[in-house]
Amino acid sequence: MCLILFSHHNHPNYKLVVAANRDEFYQRPTEQADFWEEAPMILAGKDAEAGGTWMGITKKGRISMLTNYRDLSNIKENAPSRGHLVSGFLKTEQQAADYLHHLETTGSQYNGYNIICGDIDHLYYYGNHQQGVHSIPNGIHGLSNAFLDTPWPKVEKGKQGLSTLLNNETIDPESLFELLYNDKEAPGNELPDTGVGMEKEKMLSPMFIKSPNYGSRCSTVLLVDQNGQVFFAERTYDTLDFSYVTKTFGFKLE
Repeated sequence: MCLILFSHHNHPNYKLVVAANRDEFYQRPTEQADFWEEAPMILAGKDAEAGGTWMGITKKGRISMLTNYRDLSNIKENAPSRGHLVSGFLKTEQQAADYLHHLETTGSQYNGYNIICGDIDHLYYYGNHQQGVHSIPNGIHGLSNAFLDTPWPKVEKGKQGLSTLLNNETIDPESLFELLYNDKEAPGNELPDTGVGMEKEKMLSPMFIKSPNYGSRCSTVLLVDQNGQVFFAERTYDTLDFSYVTKTFGFKLE
């Protein structure tokens, strides 16, 4: 994922609301979200090249989500796939904080990343470009390719949009997909300087990225209500004309 917007214990009817976009090179092979054959408790998409994932939930309510941290000056050519960090948590029974403390010991092996792990009641955050494992407070949060809640334009716009939608008693998943499909570039004076140059900063600035070979491949919406009922939907886009296919899943947490 390269944009994760979420509300945790901040709505009378939903314990968790997540709206996220996955940005990736178009040629990287991907499998759409489903329950994994080799790990039937896991619902997630799959990176068909390396075997990991960017976001997933289990039938017991374990959740993990990951974004890359943009730091082109420190790219490791043979670094292991970061997607295994997400699937690794989903496959284990280890407590989220303990899992992330272990990742601290291996963080330097990977290219930059941010990861959120936990369950419906508690979420934790770790990024390998900063120190410490952090408990995420209840409320509305956003994560892109910097640290949690870094006020990049796409993050601020997304959090504001999510906040507005949370004023509704019932949240329509389609409204979250519409929020995520905002491809308007941010003004140049609002952009961060991450070392990629102004032209690329502008290309990467929308919530939904479109370019000839890289962009937002899919959007994911996750709703968990106060009774533990899960709604999970993944919208996968055709990168030629941006038509889409949506897969939806529903289940009660065990």
